Amino acid sequence: MKLTGAQIVIEALKREGVDVIFGIPGGAIIDVYDALYDSGIRHILAHHEQGAAHMADGYARATGKVGVCFATSGPGATNLTTGIANAYMDSVPIVAITGQVATGLIGKDAFQEADTVGITSPITKHNYLIRDVNELAKTIKEAFYIAKTGRPGPVLIDIPKDIQIATADFDYSMEVDIRGYKPSVTGHIKQIKEAAKLINESKKPCILAGGGVIISGASEELFKLATKANIPVATTFMGIGSFPQDHPFSLKSAGMHGNYAANYALTECDLLIAIGCRFSDRTTGKADEFATRAKKIHIDIDPAEINKNVVVDIPIVGDAKIILNSLLEYVEEKREEEWLDYIMGLKEEHRLTYADGPAVKPQFVIEKICEMVSENTVIVTEVGQNQMWSALFFTHKKPRHFISSGGLGTMGFGFPASIGAKVGRPDALVIDIAGDGSFMMNIQEIATAVENNIPVKVIVLNNRALGMVRQWQELFYKKRYSSTILKEVNFAEIAKSFGAKGIRVTEKEQLVSALSSAIDYPGPAVVDVIVEQEENVIPMVPPGAPIDRIVGGK
Repeated sequence: MKLTGAQIVIEALKREGVDVIFGIPGGAIIDVYDALYDSGIRHILAHHEQGAAHMADGYARATGKVGVCFATSGPGATNLTTGIANAYMDSVPIVAITGQVATGLIGKDAFQEADTVGITSPITKHNYLIRDVNELAKTIKEAFYIAKTGRPGPVLIDIPKDIQIATADFDYSMEVDIRGYKPSVTGHIKQIKEAAKLINESKKPCILAGGGVIISGASEELFKLATKANIPVATTFMGIGSFPQDHPFSLKSAGMHGNYAANYALTECDLLIAIGCRFSDRTTGKADEFATRAKKIHIDIDPAEINKNVVVDIPIVGDAKIILNSLLEYVEEKREEEWLDYIMGLKEEHRLTYADGPAVKPQFVIEKICEMVSENTVIVTEVGQNQMWSALFFTHKKPRHFISSGGLGTMGFGFPASIGAKVGRPDALVIDIAGDGSFMMNIQEIATAVENNIPVKVIVLNNRALGMVRQWQELFYKKRYSSTILKEVNFAEIAKSFGAKGIRVTEKEQLVSALSSAIDYPGPAVVDVIVEQEENVIPMVPPGAPIDRIVGGK
């Protein structure tokens, strides 16, 4: 059938099973929006394109599906870039579709023209500028395939206005076959057997599970490996939820703000089994002093990550779920009592604590949230101290129940991502744990939540500061608080002005009632909790130090 380019976009999205799109219309994409009008696909009108990209990101992380966002040309497209970069760093599959000026105007500084493909090339897995309407359907199919296969990531399609109104025969039956793009998934059997041999021989093994475990759906296989060979499991920040933190073998997360037991297990182990992680600087600390006593196995879908940051002994390129299933056939059941007893002793000796007092402590808030909610709760965070307290003091038990910006550390991510997560998982309670600095950066999306009746809950740990930067200034810059102390904002009143429920908490005794009221409220709610300004995230590894050089380990 003959369709316009705009109609091809919408019909292709239907064929891909897209049920929701996040975006903002504009002149250069108005024809696509016209085709969307009676398509049956839900559209969530964001109030900033960065918010739309983060919503698509949160949707993808919560569901495992590809998130989709729309924007117009020029500033619409450039406003998407932070969200696209965030998805790229954390390997999140989204497809961004942008309008562009007509092909005859490209390169002539037309109104709202920007080189979107050039701008986004470094932050997308792949991107396209459509110059022929006959290529559009094939390109969209390729884009979804690229976004969700191998190591997932964002793909952008830039569509000039004249392509949107041109017509072509619509055919979506083609097979995707991209020369040079053939992700390896099974792993080399020789390497798998060598890895099993090392695991069977090791006396002090430790697993480091990353976000790739969650992406590949390999949490069950990870659990089987850990419990079969009795191996303690630390996670990267992105790997939180890949292994249940209430299990005795869980060491929780490692790294700059990781748990003492996790950091010391990685430092002292004789075998490190890294699965779906990229050995980022926030995990390894000083890389040349990371796990120096250990032989290293690295399982990852992306061959570019092998030996990039940490040199390993046995690399296995492929999908974590498939490789772990193969590995389990060769791994023996065993229990290294001395090593496990030592690790359990570390966990007991260095339990996370904080100095309680009359003021509301942010850690206390996180603990209360954890006590009050069911397991069908998705915790989303902003970026900063709130993010680290959420990782440390909430017990995360399931994959895709903890959503946070890892690699890019994008302030303003959490709230729009929580909207996307709630749209994707309407049955779950979705809570955004926020800091006042980060929440303010995309606060306009309260309007999106209210207008679409998306009942996300925001808990603001309001310390009147850019807390993590302030903490660094306290510890490393002699308390010279340069531009990090903020004017106090009443977020409860702001929420009310948008039409959401707003509650303010200034005393500990008010907290449980406020949280219950927000959780039970059928619409979006903001709980503004006034917490101590100079509370720090502890434990902490100083920047550039090895991960066993921990401040505040107990």
